[in-house]
Amino acid sequence: MASKKLKFGIQNGLNVARAGYTEDQILTACMLADKTGYDSIFYMDHTNVPQWKNATVLDPWVMLSAIAAVTNNVELGTCVTDAIRRHPSNIALAAITLDRVSKGRAILGIGAGEAQNLKEFCIPFEKPVSKWEEQIEVIHTLYNSTPDNIVDYTGKYYQLEGACLQAPPIRKPRPPTYMASGGKRTLELTGKLGDGWLPIGYTPELFEDHKKQIESSMDKHNRTQEEKDNFQMALDIDVYFSEDAEESWAKMKEAVKVSLFKPEVLRVHGLKEIEGFDFVKYFTEYSMSDQSWIVKMREAATKIPDKVARSSTAVGTPEDIIPTFERFMEAGVNHFVIRFWGKNYFGSIDKFASHVMPALREKAKQ
Repeated sequence: MASKKLKFGIQNGLNVARAGYTEDQILTACMLADKTGYDSIFYMDHTNVPQWKNATVLDPWVMLSAIAAVTNNVELGTCVTDAIRRHPSNIALAAITLDRVSKGRAILGIGAGEAQNLKEFCIPFEKPVSKWEEQIEVIHTLYNSTPDNIVDYTGKYYQLEGACLQAPPIRKPRPPTYMASGGKRTLELTGKLGDGWLPIGYTPELFEDHKKQIESSMDKHNRTQEEKDNFQMALDIDVYFSEDAEESWAKMKEAVKVSLFKPEVLRVHGLKEIEGFDFVKYFTEYSMSDQSWIVKMREAATKIPDKVARSSTAVGTPEDIIPTFERFMEAGVNHFVIRFWGKNYFGSIDKFASHVMPALREKAKQ
């Protein structure tokens, strides 16, 4: 940790969408983060979240461009997009455009996709990981293209023939690619192709386990020492400020367990897999319009021990939440992307910057 800067960012994710903040409020929060010492701002990429009918769901690329216009220092990224809904050439050009309008501050956060953004729009969710690998390869290939350097690509799902983009990115060698992964195959792809890793819903123990898999993949694929040194081990983490941590945890623990419920958590913590719950069907068939799977998942998730679930989320006063972040730092996190929950969004951004970031940055120097 001492050799790599500890970074903090905010995410405009489900927390912001559910609260229904206006565009002006979101921009104000981002300006506050930029001025109070945060390093990054991320924006979620969902088509909708119909279980919350009053939520406001916006396009991340358009919003990030607007955020770029009112900030000067923070990096700007998607958390995360998925090219399965777009041709990778569109993603590449969007990332380059964001990089140019922000003067070199763009990050491409990208995952393999999920059924909930696809099913109702009749977009096939087939072979997502195989497509994801090709998508990233195509995007990286196009970053280096020009009219004088046209590029070809031959894959099973995507092809390029004499293709080029005509707007080189400012950031060199390219806007970094943060990959959202959590399975054996996707973790290996992260080590092979990524410039960073950006998971969500993790305990420190699971983060340590998966970090080792990524590092092993980086060795296997002969990544350079510079690539290893610059690689960002990020984490999307929830923060809920409260004067009574125990009371707040009692109210939110069931929701935390649902967000944490995944086979890898059960494996790392030695928990017996919940009989009758089909994770594969959940991740490939669940959509927001079909609530039956989320009901099944909630019932199963309640069996996760409180101690395990609580280690994944920061709840309470600044003094309460600092140890949670320190444990994740020990696990290898060097870039925290924070979803602030609660009514006082602006106050939470300021409180964390004033009372938590200085302590953790000092800890990182030791």
